[in-house]
Amino acid sequence: MTHRRVALIAHDQKKDDLVAFVRDHRTHLAGCELVATGSTGGRIVEACPELKVRRLKSGPLGGDQQIGALIAERAVDLLIFFVDPLTPMPHDVDVKALMRLAIVYDIAMALNRATAGIILQQEEAGTPARET
Repeated sequence: MTHRRVALIAHDQKKDDLVAFVRDHRTHLAGCELVATGSTGGRIVEACPELKVRRLKSGPLGGDQQIGALIAERAVDLLIFFVDPLTPMPHDVDVKALMRLAIVYDIAMALNRATAGIILQQEEAGTPARET
């Protein structure tokens, strides 16, 4: 299996869901290079201290753009972004720009737990979502 570079982001109302997802898949994710926006990364490290997570700025303070830059540099293979569709986001434009970059650069992108789980199951079976 290729060494995967995974970006992790969650809106405030979805942070608990992402932390639970990471906890459930920590064995797989331990073999990946993980990067996350600030508070999301902090919550993940608190719940799974054995994981090494590179923490960037908070999403509204530029973390989304930092991850976008990593995508443009081909330094991310998978974007797991648990989106809250029911809460208005003041930085919605930033979120859309990040998702657009993931599409432009053909990065596997999971916006919910079900899709993220399928992608990781595929990788665990030896079929990465996208070869780098």
